[in-house]
Amino acid sequence: MPVRGFVHKYGDNINTDVIYPGRYLNIFDPEEMAKHAMEDLDADFLKKVKKGDFVVAGRNFGCGSSREQAATSLHVAGIAGIIAESFARIFYRNSINQGLPIIIAKGVTEKVNDGDEIEVDFETGKIKDITGGVEIQGTPLPPFVLQIVQNGGLIPHLKKTLSGS
Repeated sequence: MPVRGFVHKYGDNINTDVIYPGRYLNIFDPEEMAKHAMEDLDADFLKKVKKGDFVVAGRNFGCGSSREQAATSLHVAGIAGIIAESFARIFYRNSINQGLPIIIAKGVTEKVNDGDEIEVDFETGKIKDITGGVEIQGTPLPPFVLQIVQNGGLIPHLKKTLSGS
């Protein structure tokens, strides 16, 4: 089922240190973590973002340290998904583990603007820019990975699988 939201666009090499600053690593409550999402990159991020919005970024999103708090803080802050030209591998896996959908979409930063309304189908990888009137084909997550995301992340998925439900 497609999801609609607005774009918060960033560039290349967005590091986990600016997605979730290291000075907050002593916070363990996801709701508290969310209060610091993107704080060192965009001080107004939490004032602008609404539940169901998307982060769109360039190459190598989530590079830097392996902190899973970066994906957790964005997800709990209400981000419906991240679309990027490419992801750092550890951030890619941490997003899946935390239940945060992601799509690799070459050329997305050239076709989508900050503030655009988009519709994303995570099953097919189709991204429709409602504002700009363009469609982009991203790389969808494989079905078994999408199931992990749809179940809320790796731990909830494992619990569901092991319980037989």
